[in-house]
Amino acid sequence: MRIKICGITRRKDAEEALALGADAIGCVFFPGSSRAVSLSQARDIGDGVRGFGMFVGLFVDPTKEQVEEALESVAIHCLQFHGSESPEFCAQFNRPYIKAVPMTRGADLAATNARYADARGLLLDSVHSGQFGGSGESFDWTAVDSKLRHRVVLAGGLTPDNVARAVRQVQPIAIDVSSGVESSKGIKDSEKLRAFILNARQAAKEIAS
Repeated sequence: MRIKICGITRRKDAEEALALGADAIGCVFFPGSSRAVSLSQARDIGDGVRGFGMFVGLFVDPTKEQVEEALESVAIHCLQFHGSESPEFCAQFNRPYIKAVPMTRGADLAATNARYADARGLLLDSVHSGQFGGSGESFDWTAVDSKLRHRVVLAGGLTPDNVARAVRQVQPIAIDVSSGVESSKGIKDSEKLRAFILNARQAAKEIAS
């Protein structure tokens, strides 16, 4: 199971997250987010992603030109789309991508999975008006079809206190956290990061044993 720390706004937070055992960090390129970064900020953060660490760029209904500009400016390993982007749009950039799925009451994961078959995974997030991630709200984990666990990136309201339970219940291929490890918006907390990663790893180890 992989761990991604999203909403990174400072290079030091990216470096610390990876040093503590995260597999990936994410930066938000959506101007409407309180955690949005500029291309210059993202370049600096990206310089701190070394070794096997992955840099993920998050977009919400961008233009093709906006994505291409980010890719030309920043060493982005994977794209993450949170809007109504089509599979064709997501797949055109010669990068692996993750498609976010708002977990509404009528969400059809099987149909979405079939539609975005070439995505690396489906990021399941809680629904919250006017926000795209980072709300601190969770959704009903029982809504996740166990047959699709191998495709699920679990997000939405994860914290050091509930991540072990979430991992045991859903058994996703990856987990994604932003606000749950912050001291304030966009600023990660060292102890929360440490506890979150430790608890997630321990739960994943228990499942595997």
